Amino acid sequence: MDPVSVGLLASLAGGAGGEVGRQMWTALATLVRRPFHRGDDSTGGPGPGEDELMRLQQAPGDETRAHALSTALAVRAALDPAFATALIAWHEQARLVRTGDGSVNNAISGGSYYAPVLQGRDFPNTTFNVRPSQRPDEPDAGGVRPRT
Repeated sequence: MDPVSVGLLASLAGGAGGEVGRQMWTALATLVRRPFHRGDDSTGGPGPGEDELMRLQQAPGDETRAHALSTALAVRAALDPAFATALIAWHEQARLVRTGDGSVNNAISGGSYYAPVLQGRDFPNTTFNVRPSQRPDEPDAGGVRPRT
């Protein structure tokens, strides 16, 4: 299983994603607080992740605490197959929450730029067929200079 993103955990703990983000955080807390079952079906006390979850909730912006929770979730998933299955399902849903994780800042600077520009994020299945750009002071293929 892929580790749960530190950025995702920190964002959800801080309330990012609105109501859906809060619901995903509550679902994670419920999952982590379930009884801990090791691979031999024995029930233990609190499982890995409970303390880390509480600490991150107290300081949502702390990446060190988010990293500790991500590590604890991975350890618990390795020790408890039922937890691993539930965590994978939770993680698939949580990835869809827009938390600002992976946001894009576009900037164009320095000199002259004579080409189309597309700014944004996530352009799946997009193909660009663009001819080489032409500087405004150069003649086109027919020998005509553009007006300036």
